[in-house]
Amino acid sequence: MAHLTYQIVRPDKLMKEGEANAVILVTRSGELGVLPGHAQEICALGDGVVRIEHEPDEKGETVNYIVISGGYAEITGTEVILLADHARNIDDIEPSVVEKTRQEAQEELSRIPEGDSRRAYFDSKIAWCDLLLAENDRWSGQKA
Repeated sequence: MAHLTYQIVRPDKLMKEGEANAVILVTRSGELGVLPGHAQEICALGDGVVRIEHEPDEKGETVNYIVISGGYAEITGTEVILLADHARNIDDIEPSVVEKTRQEAQEELSRIPEGDSRRAYFDSKIAWCDLLLAENDRWSGQKA
């Protein structure tokens, strides 16, 4: 079977790379399944879970779930490169830590006056925490 190579890149590092049978992206206009031989395309990523389908790994798993928020994907017939604003492997989400981070961001936000540009940072942080928690709840029962 033909494979795709993929890379998931965050602003701070190369998060993950490897070979896949298929990559299912979450875009601003919905899900997009990418198989080997896919037409070249650049698309805007949305908020949600990217699924990377691959041969069984050392744990016997065949799908990786990556929560992403924003960015772009470049697709060729043999490669998918995701340049994500935020990305986290769903297995690395610790709900108690995310909830604490969210609470701290809300407390900071409450001390910043309306109209202050620093509010956007904390609004974004809260939204990212909300997305992590929601997607963790959504996908935790579906991971095999």
